[in-house]
Amino acid sequence: MVDVDGVVVTRPLGRPWNWNAMADIGLDPVALQTKFFGPHWQDVALGRADLHERLGLVLAEIASHLTSQAVADYWFSNDAHLDHALLADLASLRSSGQPMYLATVQEHYRARYLWDVVGLSARFDGIFYAAELGAAKPDPRFYREIESRTGFAGCELTLLDDRVDCVNAARACGWRGVHWEGTQELFEMLDLTC
Repeated sequence: MVDVDGVVVTRPLGRPWNWNAMADIGLDPVALQTKFFGPHWQDVALGRADLHERLGLVLAEIASHLTSQAVADYWFSNDAHLDHALLADLASLRSSGQPMYLATVQEHYRARYLWDVVGLSARFDGIFYAAELGAAKPDPRFYREIESRTGFAGCELTLLDDRVDCVNAARACGWRGVHWEGTQELFEMLDLTC
C-alpha cells in the first residue's frame, strides 16, 4: 500500500500546487485555504460532500471569475509530479508478483484524475482512498476497511507513507509501516523493516 502525496506525487522545489495561483489564475491561496480547505476539506475528503459543490460556493465569494472545474483542473495538473525513480522500483517489485495498491487521502475527482489521467492505473493493482472508504489515515477505520476489501490480514500489508502518524497508525493495526522521506533506496528501507 503506497501513499500518493509526498510519496508517488512530489512537490518540485517543495512548492505546493497553488504557490503561483494568484499570478496564474487570479486565485489567492491563503483565501482558498481559509475559506475552502479549512472548513470544507474534511467533508469533501471523506466523501460526505461534493468537491465542486463546496468549492463553487467558496469561489463565488473569493474568486467569482473562476469555476470549480477551472480550479480543479489547475490544482490536479499542478499536483501531479511523479517520482519516477520510486515508481520504477515499485514496478520492479510488482513485476516479481507483489501486488501494489495506492492507499491515500483523496476525494473522488482527484482520485479518478490520478488513476485515469495521470495513468497510475497502469502502475498499481488498485486504489483505496478516503472518500470511497469513508475514513482517512491515520484513523484505524481506514486500515481496517482496506483489510476488509482486500481480504489481507494486517500482518500481510505494508504501508509506504511520508507521514509518521500514518505509519504509526498502520503499525498499530498490525501492518508493516515504512516511513518514506525520499532519501533512501526503497529496497533498503523494506529490508530494514523485515
